[in-house]
Amino acid sequence: MENMQVESSGLTFEKVWLMFQETNQQFKETDKKLKKLEELFTSQWGKLVESLVEGDLVNILNQKGIQVHNTNERVKGFRFGRQFEFDIIAENGDEVVVVEVKTTLSTDDVKEFLDELTHFKEVLPRFKDNKVYGAVAYLRVDGNCDRFAEKKGLFVIRATGNSALITNSDYFVPQTF
Repeated sequence: MENMQVESSGLTFEKVWLMFQETNQQFKETDKKLKKLEELFTSQWGKLVESLVEGDLVNILNQKGIQVHNTNERVKGFRFGRQFEFDIIAENGDEVVVVEVKTTLSTDDVKEFLDELTHFKEVLPRFKDNKVYGAVAYLRVDGNCDRFAEKKGLFVIRATGNSALITNSDYFVPQTF
């Protein structure tokens, strides 16, 4: 009886299946558009956090005794079969502070950045004779990974309202890479 009602309304299994496939395709296209919007939002949010950190970086590093005078953002390249990107590099000719900026900092982010730092002088040989320090900067932090970063010898920078501040303890000694 149900089959007759479906057929009498002009709907067949094939027509219903075709409508289902069209709807499924529309969902996939909508999902792609939403992912693009999310990537755009995330990218712009990340740039905002980088700007907050970079804007006050020279000042806060100078307060910690590292007299940097120059910063470069988004330093990218490919060298020795290795692609690299560093969010911010602050320098003074003798010392370099490499800063990884994250909206939300996780322990995995810290571990990946520490690995990247071990190759820093290799991919950017112009700094081979410099003391290199690492720093992680964030807006939000997962768990205690900021303390993990400090234990690994990284400066920890929290982006705040219109600037940034280093949150390491007074007795912190940065590791050189």
